[in-house]
Amino acid sequence: MSTAGDRIQDRPLADIGGKGLFAKEIHEALLDGRIDFAVHSLKDLETELPRGVALACVLPREDSRDALVLGPDCERGPDAVDAADPWACLPRGALIGSASVRRQAQILHARPDLRVETIRGNVQTRIGKVRAGTVCASFLALAGLRRLGLEAEAGLVLDPDTMVPAAGQGIVGVTCREEDTELLELLHAIEDAEARAVATAERALLGSLDGSCRTPIGAHARLLPGGDLRVTGLVARPDGTFMLKRTAEGGAEDASRLGRELGEELRRDSPADILA
Repeated sequence: MSTAGDRIQDRPLADIGGKGLFAKEIHEALLDGRIDFAVHSLKDLETELPRGVALACVLPREDSRDALVLGPDCERGPDAVDAADPWACLPRGALIGSASVRRQAQILHARPDLRVETIRGNVQTRIGKVRAGTVCASFLALAGLRRLGLEAEAGLVLDPDTMVPAAGQGIVGVTCREEDTELLELLHAIEDAEARAVATAERALLGSLDGSCRTPIGAHARLLPGGDLRVTGLVARPDGTFMLKRTAEGGAEDASRLGRELGEELRRDSPADILA
C-alpha cells in the first residue's frame, strides 16, 4: 500500500502530519476488514495505536544503528572511520542531507560548523543525491541498507552512543485487530522476546515524552549479558544548541516502566520549550 507518507515527498513529515501518515490509511484498511494484518517499520508506527488495533508481534531486530553515506569529498579508510572523532571524515562546513530532526540535532551538536538540508525519498534517491554531489553525505538507517543489499554504501556506521537511534529502529512490527484472537495467537508464535523488550522500553520512553516529528528524540535499549536492560534516551533542540542524554538500567520485565520513567526524567530536566 502506498500511503500519504510515501506519496508526499516535497515537504518535511512534521509539516504534513508526522510519521503517523505512514500508518493511518493502513489502520483504516485493517479496521474496515480490507486487510487482516499489517507489516510496519516499527519506528514509523505511532506509540498510541487507534482503538481496536493491536501490536501483535515484533520480529528479531536488524542492526539499530544509523549510517552515513559519504560523498567523494569525505575522508575514507579505516583511519577516518575508526578515529576517536567519528565525524572527522566530514569536511568543515559540509552540507549533510537528512529527513530526521533527531539526526540533525545530534550532528549539529557535535559539529556546529556543518549544514543540514532536509531531503526525503527512498534509499536509492538519497544515495543518488550524495553521488550527484547535491549533499556531501546523507544519513540512512543501516537496517534499511542491509535489507536492500546496499550495506556497502555505508561509509560510516555510528555507534548508538554517538548517534542515538529512533525508537523501534530496525524492528519490524505486525498489527492486527484486537478482536481477532486467533490471528493474535498465530502472530505471537513468531514474536521475538528480546525485540519485544527493547521495543517496549523505547516506545514507552517516546510515549512519555509525547514528542512530535518536530522534536528531536532518540531512544535505544539493549539487553546486557546478565539479562538486564539498558535504556538510553535523548532530547534536543533541532539546531543542536541543547542536548540531554540519560541512561537507565533494570530488569527486562520492567521494560515499560524503565522507558516511561527515563522519559519523565528527560522531560523534567529539559527546558520548557523543548517538549512544548
